[in-house]
Parts: sequence; structure tokens; C-alpha cells
Amino acid sequence: MKPALAPAKNRKRATSLVIVSSKAGSMTPQVDAKLRKAFADSAIVEFDPKMDLEKLVSPTATIIVAGGDGTIGWVVRRLADTKHPLGILSMGTFNNFAKSLHLPTTVDAAIRVIKTGKPRPITLGRLNGKIFLEAAAIGLFGETIAAGESAKDRAFGAFADDLKHIAEARPFTYELTGDIRGTGTAMSLVFTNTTSIGSQMPVSDKTPEDPYLELSVHAGATRRDIVKRVVARVVLSKHREKGMGQVFKFRKLVVTTKPKVRIYADNAQLGRTPATITAEVSALHVILTR
Repeated sequence: MKPALAPAKNRKRATSLVIVSSKAGSMTPQVDAKLRKAFADSAIVEFDPKMDLEKLVSPTATIIVAGGDGTIGWVVRRLADTKHPLGILSMGTFNNFAKSLHLPTTVDAAIRVIKTGKPRPITLGRLNGKIFLEAAAIGLFGETIAAGESAKDRAFGAFADDLKHIAEARPFTYELTGDIRGTGTAMSLVFTNTTSIGSQMPVSDKTPEDPYLELSVHAGATRRDIVKRVVARVVLSKHREKGMGQVFKFRKLVVTTKPKVRIYADNAQLGRTPATITAEVSALHVILTR
């Protein structure tokens, strides 16, 4: 698929841009044609992680992304704290972010929302400066999600490393400061922004429209319990799991642990604790159903 924009240095910056990922799981020539017809007045480009969005569009241009979870995540992170309204055509495998915003995952319905909907402020998470859409985690839960992502992507070297991290996981002590103050011992701390994460595992009632994040303390589960639940995609529900029922709302937390523990934002490892987690309220305006 060829980009609709000609490679001209002095091109007039677009007021509406459609970013299309031809590698998305649901993308076909028919869907591509439908998008080009629906957004005929917009500039259309193929997704390229090296693109400089600000050179392509005006400061308040509407940006529409049609792609999988990775493409949508890339665009959301680039648009955080900008004035660009974002339209989402979610064509990935799991679509946790879109589904948590109650956005349709069929092409025709998603186009209708973008055409008739209204930009609304949403919340994004930030861990040590890194934006996350779905969740951040400290400890075993994050390591297990990372292993699942490596297996899905067939990155077997990374998968072997992730399995080693799971095997080495131990309980840790933690101290919370900020909106919540406290100490305890846990196998995992999970900070959620969406109702589901990873391979559509339900984790909370949280939606990015809420002006906060949620913390759940996974203190009572063993390594075997968590791995079995993640692999089997069993619901980790705050209402049903004994020892996983401590759930708190917050906007800013600082977490220190003994010993230092690996931290994750979505499925990316970001070093080890300490960690500062914030709810970035109104960080982005997404076009949602009126």
C-alpha cells in the first residue's frame, strides 16, 4: 500500500491525517479501499515508526489511526499532551484500549464514531516518565505478561529470559507514598488504566475515561497461582480472588521496594524500582460516541 502523500519537503501540513498499518491483522485491500473512501478529504500515510507527525500535520489536526495494538500505542504515546484529537480504528488482536473506551472494533461502526462522535479527554498512565495505555506492574505479574507477549510474538530468546525472571520471582516488601501511604509484602503490584490487559484478561472496572488509575495488591497468590491464571486467561477479579482484593484509586504514587524489583509499562520492561506512577488526566482527547 502506497502513502497518499507525495514526498515534498515544503508540503502544506494536513488538517486531517489517517495513519494506516497494512500489517494489522484485520487489514485487507477491501478495508483499505473503504478507509480511503470514508476519509477522502484527509491525507493518508502508511504507518512508519520513524515518521515525524508534527512535520506532517497542523498543530490542531485530527489524527486517525487504523491499525493494531502496537500501532495505536505508538500514536497515542506521540500525541499525549498535544492538541490533536485522535480517532481510533482498532484492528488488532486484543484491542484492550479501544474496548475499555467502548469503541467498536468493526470498521464500519468505528468509521461512524469518528464521523459523528466528539473528542473527549481521557487518562493515560505514566511510569517513570513512560506513557502506558493499559497497565503498569511491579513484580511477578509484569514478568508473566511479558512472557506471554514474547510467546505471542515468537520471540523465543526473550521468552526464555522472561521464564527465568518468573522462576526467580520472590515476594518483596514495598512502601507507598503519595495519594496512598502504606507498607506491605507482595508478589505483584499492578496499576491499571483499562478493564483488561494482555490477552484480554479482565483486571478491573477501570476505563481511561476515569480521572484516576487503580492499584491492586497481589499479596496472597503464589508464583504457581499467578502463572496458571495468566496462561489460562482466568479472570483476576478484585471481587473474586482472595488475597487480591486490595484495590485503591490514585493519581500519583511513589513505590520503593526491598529488594529492587523489575517494573513494566504495558509489556515493556523499564528497569527496576523505585517507581513513580501518575495518572495523566486529560492527556489526550479521543473521539468517542456522543
